[in-house]
Amino acid sequence: MMAFWVYILRCADSSYYTGHTDNLESRIGQHITGAIASCYTYTRRPLELVFSQDFPTRIEALASEQQIKGWSRKKKEAMMRGDWSEVSRLAQSSTAVRPEPFDPVRPELVVRQAHHDRETPPVRPELVEGHESTRLRQAQPERSGGGDE
Repeated sequence: MMAFWVYILRCADSSYYTGHTDNLESRIGQHITGAIASCYTYTRRPLELVFSQDFPTRIEALASEQQIKGWSRKKKEAMMRGDWSEVSRLAQSSTAVRPEPFDPVRPELVVRQAHHDRETPPVRPELVEGHESTRLRQAQPERSGGGDE
């Protein structure tokens, strides 16, 4: 059975990079060696793998990646420590409207925002850096300071 992974890297500038892959060792190696110059982590080396979790399907790994990318820095760090009561507390104290989940099977669907009747543009996946065309990634990569407090 093939495993898929969600992983978090701590960058030299203390920002976090969250991604998913079907080959954790190879993908982390690409980040560490700077094999992909366009990647967020390229100019933020050295890197440290601080979290990884396996999933049975790519869709579950992608959904987890997107969920984690929406979390605050404190919530990510609580998860990395395994402090699930703190993750829960931080989730309850969050007042921001969270984005609707992305449907990788039908990306053409229009997402309706919570408590609003207006439509937002559809979220489109794009290829992950590298050469495997089956990997999908959230359209906008996590940036330094983006959600990390």
